[in-house]
Amino acid sequence: MFALALRSIRKRPGRFAATLLSAFLGAAIIMMFNSMHDTAGQPGVDSVSAESLSTAAGVVGGYGTLLVFFAVASTLTVNVRQRSAEIELLRCSGATPAQIKRMVVGESVAIALVGAVLAIGPAMLGGRALLDVFQDSGQVRRSVDYSFGPIALLSGIDITVLAAAGAAFLAVRRATRSRRPRGGARKFLAYAALAVGVAAVCSTFAFSARDAALMAPPAYGAILLSVGFALLSPRLLKGLLDRLPLSGPSGYLAVRNMRRRADELSGVLMPLILFTCMATATLYMQAVENDAIDASGVPKSVDAKNLETLNLVVVGVIVVFSCIMLINSLYAATTYRGREFGQQRLAGATPGQVLSMIGAEGVILTVTGVFFGTLAGLAGILPFTVVRTDATWPGQGLGIWIAIVAVAAAVTLGTSLITARRALRTPAVAAVTLAA
Repeated sequence: MFALALRSIRKRPGRFAATLLSAFLGAAIIMMFNSMHDTAGQPGVDSVSAESLSTAAGVVGGYGTLLVFFAVASTLTVNVRQRSAEIELLRCSGATPAQIKRMVVGESVAIALVGAVLAIGPAMLGGRALLDVFQDSGQVRRSVDYSFGPIALLSGIDITVLAAAGAAFLAVRRATRSRRPRGGARKFLAYAALAVGVAAVCSTFAFSARDAALMAPPAYGAILLSVGFALLSPRLLKGLLDRLPLSGPSGYLAVRNMRRRADELSGVLMPLILFTCMATATLYMQAVENDAIDASGVPKSVDAKNLETLNLVVVGVIVVFSCIMLINSLYAATTYRGREFGQQRLAGATPGQVLSMIGAEGVILTVTGVFFGTLAGLAGILPFTVVRTDATWPGQGLGIWIAIVAVAAAVTLGTSLITARRALRTPAVAAVTLAA
C-alpha cells in the first residue's frame, strides 16, 4: 500500500499541493523558532540572552504545534472527502479499510517529509533574521552567533510528520466507515478545550497587575477557547444557517450547499477562527500593556521589551501562516467544485448567480469565523484589562479589530471568488464530463 501511495502521488501531484504547502510552512515555523534553543545552548551565551531565546522558542513551540496540526488536518480533510469516489472504488475492488488507511497515511507522511526537508533552508534564514530582531532590541548580545542544530531539525520534522500522520488517519477513518460517525471524540476534545480555556481565563484574576506572567493565562485561555469553537465549527455553522433569512437564487443556493457541506467547510472555519482570536487577543493585550507601562512613567525593562517583541513577532508569523492556511483550505475546497458549478449552470444558473452564491458563502463563513474568533479573543482581553488597568474595556477602540476583520474578509472572499471564477472558465458540459 505504501507503493500505491507513492504511485498515487506521482500520478496526480497537484492533488497534494495544499498539503505540501501546509507542511512546508508549518515545519519552517517550528524549526525557525526552535533553532533559538540551539542558539541558546551554545557555550559562552550569557544567561539573559539564553533566557530570551529559550522563552521565544518555548512560547511559539506550543503555538506552532497547534497550527501545524490544524493546517495539515484542514487540507487533508478536504482532500480525503474529495476522494470519496476513489476510496469507494478501492473498497469495491477488494481493498480493506486498513489498507486504504495505510495508503492515505503513507501519502501524507511522504508529502509531510518532503515539505519538512524543503523547509530547512528557509527556516535557517528565518531563524537568523529572528535572532537579529532580538539583538536589535537589546535582548540578546551581539556576540551570540546563530546556530541551527538537532533540536530545530528533529522537532520540525517529527512534529510535521506526526501531525500529518495523525490528521490523515482521522480523516480517512471517517471516510472508510460504513455508517455515519457520531463524532464523540471530536465533541469531547472540543468541550475539554472550552472547559480548560475558561479555567485559564478565570485564573487571570489570581495574578497581580505587575506579575510578569499575567498575560500568559488569558492568552492561552483565549487560544483554547478558539480551538474549542473550531472543533465545534460544523455545529456552529449549521445553527447559523438554520436562522439565516436569505432569499433569491444565490442566497438559496448558498444556504443549501453550505448545509450539505458544513463538515467540509469546517476546515475553512478552523483557520479563520484561530486567526481572528490570536490576532485580536495578542494585539489588544499588548496595546493595553504598553499603555499601562507608559502611564506608570517607568522605562520598559528587558523582560517587557522581550515580551513585546515576542508578541509582535508571534502574531506576525501567526497572521501570515493562518492567512496562507485559510487560502490553502479555500482553494482546495473551491477548486474541486468544478463539476458542481457545471451541474448548476446546466440546470439554469448563470455564471453570475454561481459567483453570487460563492460570495454569499464567503460572507457567511467570514461572519461566523470572525464572530467566534472575536468571542474567544474577548474572553482573554477583558480579564487581562481588568487586572492590569482596573478598567472594564480596553481603551484602544475598534481600529485594530476592524483591520483584522478586513484581512479575514479580503482573504476569504478574494480566494473564493478568484478560484470560482477560474473554475467557471471551463464550459459547463466539459466541467461535468471531466470531473465524472
